[in-house]
Amino acid sequence: MKLDLNHLLELLLLRGHERYAGEPVSHLQHALQTAHLAQCAGAGASLVAAALLHDIGHLLHGRTGTPSAQGIDDRHEVIGATVLFSLFGSEVSEPVRLHVQAKRRLCLDPGYLATLSDDSQRSLALQGGPMNAHEAQLFDAHPFGPDAVTLRRWDDAAKSASAETPELAHFAALAMGQLPAPGNPAGP
Repeated sequence: MKLDLNHLLELLLLRGHERYAGEPVSHLQHALQTAHLAQCAGAGASLVAAALLHDIGHLLHGRTGTPSAQGIDDRHEVIGATVLFSLFGSEVSEPVRLHVQAKRRLCLDPGYLATLSDDSQRSLALQGGPMNAHEAQLFDAHPFGPDAVTLRRWDDAAKSASAETPELAHFAALAMGQLPAPGNPAGP
């Protein structure tokens, strides 16, 4: 069965109440906060959609709880990006696919590494740890590398139990506008 955007949004509503272990927010709160930060920063609609859906892979794979706490790298970025590419194309899917690599890239800065939550540090170890200089050079040359780093910074900041954001419907309408017209290949 091919998933469409409505299925992803329903998944956020159905399972979005689940919490990340060690984080004060649910999946839905995290998604809304990340998208809100993107929108407040003046990001384009594709990057706001990517921010909203960047962790949808956590909900798509069907595991409950926090896989990193179980010693599992769930590769949520690959799962999510695969689905998002089929819906939107690269403008939305690539920042999602690369947001874990962006964390690894940013971890070359010890100051950044020290700011990561316990769950982010645990998952970092499962995801390969900080990049080496050669990996960072390749990442920096990727056309979607800067967007992924920006998305990652919003991702890190979107963990406030008291943050107020627009409702999902607000961002759903924005994401719907990024879907290709019927008969056109993926991408706005």
